Amino acid sequence: MRWADSITKEEWEKIDQVIARYKGRHGVLIPVLKEVQDICGYLPQKVQHRIAEGLNLSSSQVYGVVSFYAFFTLVPRGKYVIRVCLGTACYVRGSKQILDNLQRELDVEVGGITKDRKFSLEAVRCLGACGLAPVMVIGHDTHGMLDPGKAIEIVRSYP
Repeated sequence: MRWADSITKEEWEKIDQVIARYKGRHGVLIPVLKEVQDICGYLPQKVQHRIAEGLNLSSSQVYGVVSFYAFFTLVPRGKYVIRVCLGTACYVRGSKQILDNLQRELDVEVGGITKDRKFSLEAVRCLGACGLAPVMVIGHDTHGMLDPGKAIEIVRSYP
């Protein structure tokens, strides 16, 4: 798993370039955080502190924004985030079995990341696609009317 101490020298250089490009401008924190998260995959405390210093903000201001918006993450995520719906319609149609099967096949717990950093696995309460139940979303792709075997087949199709 990847943690703040494993941010590479090249990633730190890219982070510093992003900060330099925005430095001195107002209202740039969200775009900086987005670009930096794209570089690192997440926004650990050391990275947030570097952004705060570079933009002349407090660390608490940066953390406040990171923790407020759901699209920012404090923990590493895989290249692809798999979200399995456990809402009522999906659950009664077998989404719990799909989730259990994905955990076994990918060797990852809910909230975790696979060893190769390819997938993160999340259980969510609703994906807004009840008519397609059971549903999972991988990245921006919605997959419905699943069974455990079909879900694994779909996951394996991601490069």
